[in-house]
Amino acid sequence: MPATITAEQLKQLLAQGEAIDLIDVRTPTEFREMHVGIARNVPLDRLDPAALRSEIPATGKPLYVVCQKGGRGKQACEKLAAAGWTDVVNVEGGTLACEAAGMALVRGKKAISLERQVRIAAGSLVLLGVVLSYAVHPYFVGLSAFVGAGLIFAGVTDTCGMAMILARMPWNQVNVSCATKTAASH
Repeated sequence: MPATITAEQLKQLLAQGEAIDLIDVRTPTEFREMHVGIARNVPLDRLDPAALRSEIPATGKPLYVVCQKGGRGKQACEKLAAAGWTDVVNVEGGTLACEAAGMALVRGKKAISLERQVRIAAGSLVLLGVVLSYAVHPYFVGLSAFVGAGLIFAGVTDTCGMAMILARMPWNQVNVSCATKTAASH
């Protein structure tokens, strides 16, 4: 289980002038919408612990990880720990907790959250499966069953395949040069 820190504790460390390495493992679109001012974007699906080590040399200080609510941050910490990182800390409650704690956030272009996109897509596929099973052939109910099984799997494992697919869709991509400028300006 990775070490954790509350958003309030992180805020206190920053107020004390601590130099903190903070990575935000959300999608570039989520990062662009709102992120902690000192964070740099390293999306979970592109997280390469070895490459990150070359960017963040071992200083004896922890690497802090933040996401939206804490789940992806925990996954990132586990991935980093499995690759040999010894001091990674997940920010409990993620960016939303940082916002509630009154931390300095950078706000950009608003987007539909990945969580909402999953709910919209899952609901649409279930409805489509039901309609097609009545209008075309009863076997189309299998589409609804497949989506339901996927949602159960996502709930049990805290890993959502649909979210991973949606995160790679064109509307969820950010111009790399713009994202780099945003991250580099912190």
